[in-house]
Amino acid sequence: MHVKDPTRAPRRVVISGIGAITPYGIGHEALWSGLKSGRSAVRTLDRFDPSPFRTHVAAQVNDFVPADHLEAKRARRLDRFGHFAVVAALYAAADSGLEVAREDRSRIGAMMGSALGGIGYAEVQFARYLSEGVKSVDPLLALTVFAGSASCNVAIEFGISGPNSTNAMSCASGTMAIGEAMREIRAGRADVMFAGGVEAPLFPLCFGSFSLIRAMSTRNLAPERASRPFDAARDGFVMAEGAVVLVLEERARAVARGAPIYGELVGYGTTSDGSHMTAPRQDGREAARAMRLALEDAHLAPHEVDYVNAHASSTPLNDPAETLAIRAALGGIASIVPVSGTKGHHGHALGATGAWEIAISALALNRSWIPPTLNLELRDDACDLACVTGEGEERAMDVAISNSFGFGGINASIVLRREEWRC
Repeated sequence: MHVKDPTRAPRRVVISGIGAITPYGIGHEALWSGLKSGRSAVRTLDRFDPSPFRTHVAAQVNDFVPADHLEAKRARRLDRFGHFAVVAALYAAADSGLEVAREDRSRIGAMMGSALGGIGYAEVQFARYLSEGVKSVDPLLALTVFAGSASCNVAIEFGISGPNSTNAMSCASGTMAIGEAMREIRAGRADVMFAGGVEAPLFPLCFGSFSLIRAMSTRNLAPERASRPFDAARDGFVMAEGAVVLVLEERARAVARGAPIYGELVGYGTTSDGSHMTAPRQDGREAARAMRLALEDAHLAPHEVDYVNAHASSTPLNDPAETLAIRAALGGIASIVPVSGTKGHHGHALGATGAWEIAISALALNRSWIPPTLNLELRDDACDLACVTGEGEERAMDVAISNSFGFGGINASIVLRREEWRC
């Protein structure tokens, strides 16, 4: 029985594995190479005909064949959402060198985040129901459509029985999953957690619903330039799909087994605007408070932050509000601390993107390079931060903060610290 000793120092939590499925390819090195290339992964959407909608661009995961990564029977029993979650977790475990079968699996859990879950597959099955009748519908639909299937399928894949949940808090989901998983390890309820975000929204109705509310860019003739964080000509986000799953682990345990360590998670904060379903508070007050709570949790002062990976969704309302939030949270250093918004590279995968950006932040600390803010060409006076552009910036850093803000006014921030025991 594991009993928390109040006299002991708090348990430290590190990232010891990264599994990534993004529009740049499979594996975190493909994601990193895509960032280093300076080329956007956004293209004209060809998964289906987007012509009925205002927006025709997206960041797709191409050349992903489930049977290349899963046994055929297992692959058949999952939808695209499930494939992404399980395969990303398998890559994370392999990257970490974690042999789950040899571990106490009651001490390993899974926490995931997703805005839409398997709703895209439900859309496909409903179309089949209308055209061919109820007998044509996949009998496993009920097991794939709910968001909780992400963490449940990860748990089933590894046979783990520790803490398990999937939250659906919009674009903050992945970040919140990682933050809550960190808390489970800190509290002694788990030693290892699979944590991250997954999204498979590139289906006509899912995609079109965001087009209907005019949230997405209509820069259809120049897809690679459509996502423009902090740029004066930004006109909306670009939808993406994929997953990132991290292996989070109690630090001493990870060091003892010689695991790669990409960075330490040291702080987490979350708040709610409580004001509007789609528009953030324009003063950035609650987003700033989430950042401050994360820093307080990390026992760090604002001046100790070396890098901010911004949510930077490329929407007209979000980017100025986040600018004010960063300024309010960091005070005087906000004018000089390097900031980047990476969605110009990989698009916005809703609930998965926060996990992507935490992985990117950890790699940035680990490899001493800040990704540029792609397509930032005409600076907006309302977004007057020290945004990194061009080819990125080589810089030694110790502390980064990664922000995620979602529909409904959900705000989440994670603070990471460079780890001396590096991969």
